[in-house]
Amino acid sequence: MTSKWRPVAAASVGNALEWLSFTAYTLVGTTIAKEFFPSQDETSSLILAFGTVGLSYIVRPIGALVLGAYADRAGRMPALMISIRIMVLATLIITFLPSYSTIGIAAPIGMVLAMLLQGFSAGGEFGSATGYLVEQNASRRGFMASWQGASQAFATVLATLLLAITSSTLTDAQFEAWGWRVPFAFGLLLGPVGYYIRKNLSETPEFSQARRTTELKHPVAQTLRSQKTRIALSIGILAVSTAYSYLITYMPTYAIRQYHLPASTSFAAVVITSSIMVLIAPLAGHVSDIVGRTKMLTIAAVGIAVTSIPLFLLFQAAPSFATMAIVMTLMGLIKPWYTGPLSARMAELFPTATRGTGLSISYNVGVILFGGLTPVAVTWLLATLDTPLAPAFWLTALAVLSLVGALASRRYIRAKSQPNLTSEHENA
Repeated sequence: MTSKWRPVAAASVGNALEWLSFTAYTLVGTTIAKEFFPSQDETSSLILAFGTVGLSYIVRPIGALVLGAYADRAGRMPALMISIRIMVLATLIITFLPSYSTIGIAAPIGMVLAMLLQGFSAGGEFGSATGYLVEQNASRRGFMASWQGASQAFATVLATLLLAITSSTLTDAQFEAWGWRVPFAFGLLLGPVGYYIRKNLSETPEFSQARRTTELKHPVAQTLRSQKTRIALSIGILAVSTAYSYLITYMPTYAIRQYHLPASTSFAAVVITSSIMVLIAPLAGHVSDIVGRTKMLTIAAVGIAVTSIPLFLLFQAAPSFATMAIVMTLMGLIKPWYTGPLSARMAELFPTATRGTGLSISYNVGVILFGGLTPVAVTWLLATLDTPLAPAFWLTALAVLSLVGALASRRYIRAKSQPNLTSEHENA
């Protein structure tokens, strides 16, 4: 691997491992419920299994505060080294943890522990990794940071394909016994590779210079005290992107429940969408370095707002695998144009000295508010409004919110005119 791509690989591998585990857990939730949270009531088992994911979201902000602050005090790479160790440990537990029938109550306790560790690690991963990427090259912030979105999509593809292969080649008994663990076992291979790459990389020059000129003992206190507007803008910009990502993973459930489509065809559509996003996100980031972040985000947000309802109307008119493939392909073609420049814009809102903390806080609050709650919000809207267009209404509203955030962030960045954010005005 050339030195040019090592920073990309180092920063992206942890993000990929996080999303590989999350996607796999979501897709095999029914199996995990049966094996680790058995109950006479199947619904209760499912609630316990997915409630464990909810617990991981609760500790994300804690990880954001601890690891984000550490990234601003000690450096991006030391924080990334800690986060990947914790993430590998969590994946190791999930991969080899015996089921309830073998070790009893220790099984669900072990699964909860693994998800808490994963949530803590993920809480600090985005801020440290994004900071490390954007500080590599001031003129290519968009392209470098876009690999965060590309790695998420790649992990979704990988997890879905691995589970599709194992579920189609193994018997039901074999899949429930060990087949569902395959994506997590694969994650254990990613972890050491990422650790080795990170171990052999140095700190970014931009951070090193900021640390020489700025003595920062309490980055969390300083960020929360004086950078509330930056955090709010960053969360607003993130809203539609994170909701879109989680809605894509929710689509199989939506298609199965609303239109009774086969699960296999629904998951195939997710693979198509995520594969497209892997290819386009870096291109979108590169284009944002040329034409400007705000222009890209504005056009993409408007695109999401005006296409969401028509796409779901199309699905409603002819619910089939072919229609779903078309709808999700179009979603995959639209979303990366927003995701590509997103991480760089979020990073540009924060000064180098507190970037790790600011990014970690805003990303995790945004993910909890607009990502983790998206399936809940969509389910509630479907029941309340009694229309299959409910997901489109949710996306459209968040697209408007993010559009306002993107426009306001440009004004804020220009008004503040921070000298340590080289090239941010040229790319605003």
